[in-house]
Amino acid sequence: MELKGYKVLAFVDEEFEDLEMWYPVLRLREAGAEVHLAGPKAGTVYHGKYGVPLTTDHAVDEVKSEDYIGLYVPGGWAPDKLRRYESVLRLTREFHEAEKPIAHICHAGWVLASAKICKGYTMTSTPGIKDDLENAGAIWVDQEAVVDRHIVSGRRPPDLPAFTKAFVDVLAKFISK
Repeated sequence: MELKGYKVLAFVDEEFEDLEMWYPVLRLREAGAEVHLAGPKAGTVYHGKYGVPLTTDHAVDEVKSEDYIGLYVPGGWAPDKLRRYESVLRLTREFHEAEKPIAHICHAGWVLASAKICKGYTMTSTPGIKDDLENAGAIWVDQEAVVDRHIVSGRRPPDLPAFTKAFVDVLAKFISK
């Protein structure tokens, strides 16, 4: 239980990619982390692209980055909605400025691009947002999981095992500093 006693924040909005939300959240919990789900509204049910529901613990404008060791952004269509909230962008920048681990997969790179934290980082994503990440200053590569300093990125659901392991490893390294 390498993450026991630590908290990770995960962003949520409608039409998150079901596997990309639940696989990492369950793996983080298995590793001992307490994962809090934050969306536009607290205590609200949001649905994945395939209908799997979840209920948020917090509203994004209520949470503080200093309460968490890492941030997780799942893919799906939710990132396109999430990047429109100033509180999501502010929190993403705060995690980045503190060099706390940030993980994103598939379309979730949109949030990091809108937060303007991609410049000079090597990242992957679904090929559909390759241009968006490159235009935001990232160096895009086609790999299942990429770690560049404190940012972990993944392509899509088949890459979840490697991506999630990389995120857990980066979190464990961060807390051992």
